Amino acid sequence: MSNETIKIGIGGHVVSIDPATGVELWRTKLKGSDFVTVYDAGQYVYGGTSGVLFCLEASTGRMLWKNELKGLGTGLITFVSSDGAAGAAVVTKRRQAAAATVVVASGS
Repeated sequence: MSNETIKIGIGGHVVSIDPATGVELWRTKLKGSDFVTVYDAGQYVYGGTSGVLFCLEASTGRMLWKNELKGLGTGLITFVSSDGAAGAAVVTKRRQAAAATVVVASGS
């Protein structure tokens, strides 16, 4: 199974989806609320809900560990990419769109 799957958080679960077929590959229920944040880190997938951080095996969804982050409450857990790839992709797309607009405008 490739790590190039879509990982989503919904209804208190982390779900892995095959992007080519839309077929659900696995689903893992997390303790907590319906809202789940997800970070795909290659061989591991991290899910956050109700102030608890979970680590899942990316290929199977098997829960490896959880950290209740004691003393931090039950707020939203957010994730940041260490390589900045997601942010760079957004900036690149915006620059490409702006350049295409300039070409169209100057061609008229």
